[in-house]
Amino acid sequence: MTMKINITLAFFLLAFIWIACSENQPKDGKQSNAKNDISLEAGKKVFKTYCILCHGADGKLGLNGAKDITVSQLTLEERIILITEGKNTMTPFEGSLTKDEIKAAANYSMRLK
Repeated sequence: MTMKINITLAFFLLAFIWIACSENQPKDGKQSNAKNDISLEAGKKVFKTYCILCHGADGKLGLNGAKDITVSQLTLEERIILITEGKNTMTPFEGSLTKDEIKAAANYSMRLK
């Protein structure tokens, strides 16, 4: 009887450790809403500070040759490269923004549809 109790306790202990140590990520691989909201808010702030002048609040302004972001087919990675390196009359932001700020702005720009 003692052996049965020890095996049961060991099982529950292992199950508890496994659950406690597993990542708290949803099965679909998406970030939690709170973290995603913070990232979008940071991206919106960067966009309003650096991008709104040429792209406009809705991404459609097109001042100084700026592209309409709402119809862009660029991936997130391509947007990060574009913001980092610039293109044509667009300023490269590599020296002005951190990698996290660039990624946040690129992520926010994906929402402008």
